[in-house]
Amino acid sequence: MIMPAWLTWTIVALLSWGVWAVLAKLLGNAVSAEQSQALSTLGLLPILLHLALSKRTPLREASRKGLLLALVGGIVTCLGNVAYYAAIGRGEKVATVVSLTALYPLTTILLAVIILRERLNGVQLAGIALSFVAIWLFNIQGGGELLSRTVVYAVLPIIFWGLSGFLQKVATNHLSAEVAALVYLSAFIPVGVFFALSEPWPGALNARTWVLVLALGFFLAFGNFAILAAFARGGKAAVIAPLGSLYPMISVPIAVLLLRETVTKREIVGIAFALASVAALSWESAPAKPVIANPELES
Repeated sequence: MIMPAWLTWTIVALLSWGVWAVLAKLLGNAVSAEQSQALSTLGLLPILLHLALSKRTPLREASRKGLLLALVGGIVTCLGNVAYYAAIGRGEKVATVVSLTALYPLTTILLAVIILRERLNGVQLAGIALSFVAIWLFNIQGGGELLSRTVVYAVLPIIFWGLSGFLQKVATNHLSAEVAALVYLSAFIPVGVFFALSEPWPGALNARTWVLVLALGFFLAFGNFAILAAFARGGKAAVIAPLGSLYPMISVPIAVLLLRETVTKREIVGIAFALASVAALSWESAPAKPVIANPELES
């Protein structure tokens, strides 16, 4: 049985994002969240250059609506990234923050159901219920606070990344994956310049920090390119988005084994429920009907 092209690209995105999520922790406090976003933009330049030189990115013939959606999606993603980097920079555990923010497809699915009229099956509805259980487990407080610090930090990435996922899906209904990725990732440049000018520039950065910020940008960009390629080759937003968000399956083992993070029994159960949730959300009872803007992209 040949694996569908959209599923192959989704798995590539999963692996790339799994590595990206851990790199932010390795940076530590060497740079601020805004500086991480600005400097990591340099790491996506190779992918941008490849896309810009590709013959498959004819911007002149592209849909203006699709271009605008891809551009806004890129800007929204940057805002979610900064919120994620801030959470990790404040000392939150990668294993817990990554697992909680991976619930961002809830936003994508809600928008896809309301606006695109995509339908959910019983397993996917169960996945939504599991996500609320996961949030509750991460939110149990001993001090009587309404919301835990981890949940508060995770709210913005869940909203921003979920909205971006929806915008990416709609954009690829009007554009090829290559054009959508080019415009989407190009949005990172003005956002990066803005943060570079508005934030105090860090002091001399050592070679290790430069390698990490460049890798941060590259793996994030490659993952986003892969997910756009998956959208353009068919499949529902309600399936691709949650399946791609299973990247904690890569990040959590790395955080525990290599970063020596410790997680409580409650956090382990919360992580398990979060992963079960996104797995259930990615369950499709019938083959998805392809929605391909350019038939030549299908492979």
